[in-house]
Amino acid sequence: MLTTAQRSVPLLDLRCQFKQIRDEVMSAVGRVCESQQLILGETVREFERAAAQYCSAEYAVGCASGSDALTLALMAYDVGPGDEVLTIPFTFFATAGSIAQLGAKPVFVDVEPDTFNINMEQAVRKIESSNRIRAVIPVHLYGGCADMDPLWAAARAKGIPVIEDAAQSIGAEYRGKAVGSAGDVACFSFYPTKNLGAFGDAGLVTTNNREVAEKLAALRVHGSRRRYFHDWVGINSRLDAIQAAVLRVKLDYLDEWTHARQSHAEDYARLFAERELPVKAMSPAPYQTRHVYNQYVIVCDRRDQLREWLTERQVGTEIYYPLSLHLQSCFRYLGYKEGDFPVSEDLTRRVLALPVYPELESDDLAYVSDCIGLFYR
Repeated sequence: MLTTAQRSVPLLDLRCQFKQIRDEVMSAVGRVCESQQLILGETVREFERAAAQYCSAEYAVGCASGSDALTLALMAYDVGPGDEVLTIPFTFFATAGSIAQLGAKPVFVDVEPDTFNINMEQAVRKIESSNRIRAVIPVHLYGGCADMDPLWAAARAKGIPVIEDAAQSIGAEYRGKAVGSAGDVACFSFYPTKNLGAFGDAGLVTTNNREVAEKLAALRVHGSRRRYFHDWVGINSRLDAIQAAVLRVKLDYLDEWTHARQSHAEDYARLFAERELPVKAMSPAPYQTRHVYNQYVIVCDRRDQLREWLTERQVGTEIYYPLSLHLQSCFRYLGYKEGDFPVSEDLTRRVLALPVYPELESDDLAYVSDCIGLFYR
């Protein structure tokens, strides 16, 4: 039954999460303050070990942000001017921005309409036909993995690394394998709004390659493995100990929070079906054996009007993302034009993210669904 009884359902409310873990977080932060070991140090190493174990990876290297994680990963494989890196245009800017910052050229292929992830047929064809592509960055968008097997096979045949953009997908699984455990490297973001969020910017790179891990650890401190002696020209991207302390506390709750997100996604799908809403609900592909729903995104018509309607009824929403990267002003020099990636362009006009954070109640989900139903009626 549709209802008009108004309530407030923000897109995200981190205060609810903090109430649950306040004492643990404050204690952990206090220990860092008492130690005054504020950059890297044992607190960071402890989080790196725990994160590597969680991702079923051999090594984890903390850094200052998810954007830096991508940049460091590319630097570890010596990607630079004149190189091409294959990725998608329907993602956050940092995916392609990290490529361009190093003087390399982003090369795009379209995404799939159901998973929003890289179109593997196009990607494989591009890799096989090009001798200039030096790396591939698939994106596990919204918390669901891309179909990796074909990509790994094509990349290995050409001897190029696969750098997974896992900024939105810690805890996700591909065919039972944890993100961050099976490829060359995986890059994570702990921006506060992520499923595992810091109290500021923070990032991580995981790998099973010891040499790559050691190079990453050096690159984040200006390319130095020994203080004041530099093997590479690196960057300053060290993980703060306070952020590591917060993340270490939150990591123990991540599976619980993920389960709640998964339950909310199932409830949304059920509510949409019961109300016969003319929107496309998220539905994991068979190979996405664990979707973590960093965002819950619907595909709908009259998206902008629906968003305005929901805002008036105090339902928080967001558009991830309103303009494909190949049409951004800063990438005009790449020579792409409107119509080059029709699926990505269509999604920018039709996707809408709804509240899915763990602390939501069933009445919140019903209210959001009812508001959508009232709009389309």
